[in-house]
Amino acid sequence: MSGDRQAITVMGLGSMGSALAATLLDSGHPLTVWNRSVAKAQPLVDRGARMAATPEEAISASPLIIACVLDYDALHSVLDPVADALTGKALVNLTSGSPEQAQEAVTWARSHGIDYLDGAIMTTPPGVGSPEMMFLYSGSPAAFESHRPTLAALGDPLYLGSDPGLASLYDAALLGLMWSTMTGWLHGAALVGAEQTPATEFTPVAVRWLTAVAGFLTTYAAQVDAGRYPGDDATVDVQIAAIDHLIHAAALRGVDNALPELLRTAMQRAKAAGHGSDSYASLIEVLRIPMQGTPAGLSPARPRRDDAV
Repeated sequence: MSGDRQAITVMGLGSMGSALAATLLDSGHPLTVWNRSVAKAQPLVDRGARMAATPEEAISASPLIIACVLDYDALHSVLDPVADALTGKALVNLTSGSPEQAQEAVTWARSHGIDYLDGAIMTTPPGVGSPEMMFLYSGSPAAFESHRPTLAALGDPLYLGSDPGLASLYDAALLGLMWSTMTGWLHGAALVGAEQTPATEFTPVAVRWLTAVAGFLTTYAAQVDAGRYPGDDATVDVQIAAIDHLIHAAALRGVDNALPELLRTAMQRAKAAGHGSDSYASLIEVLRIPMQGTPAGLSPARPRRDDAV
């Protein structure tokens, strides 16, 4: 400890790991770093971090270990040989992975007496340290409460529950929301751009519209949980008619319609299932697929962040 600042070890110094380490240094934490490629540690060492020669030395330096490496294979290749050194310590794993990998990791951690907290970083490296950016955590409640002040230096820490897979699951769901939203915005920008409207003029209107859309989500969330979808705002039938106008306008202006056609197909499936007079939230009934185990050929692993060890 330095004053009231906890000693921390960061393992993995890719773009994200380096941002985490730099933020913790800026917050006054005594910091030990380790990376397989020593050169990546030098900028942090120049700023006051201590560079460990081995993973075991890095672990022994601090009660709190933050790991942010390429993937779970890299994580286990580094930590498995030195698992005994982690006994009695808290491990916060910010490595990107699937919920199933997080579940396996907590089983491994418990077998070695490690207090394990899984995490997901909901920002890019430049956003690390901003209180506006979310860091999602799941797993050990004791580890979260004990280290919450430290984790708050990285961004707003949100604890999702004791199931260690929740952070990764939310991560996947929120990334899907991000990609869908950004692609919808780009489609809109292409549409109005065909009439010589700059994206910079369209975007303030689009952002204002997203405020209204957020209100729809809040309303529809209760409907999804209840399984009842009163169509007192706009029915699926109305939405189908409206999206036909979008598809027509885009086709005439040479804008790709793959996204709105996909959405129309989902609406039509909901209508065929008897939800034509229900709200848009009823589409969840056709999006849900009964679980029959993991489909053949589907890997539980998720895309990797750029965080090589």
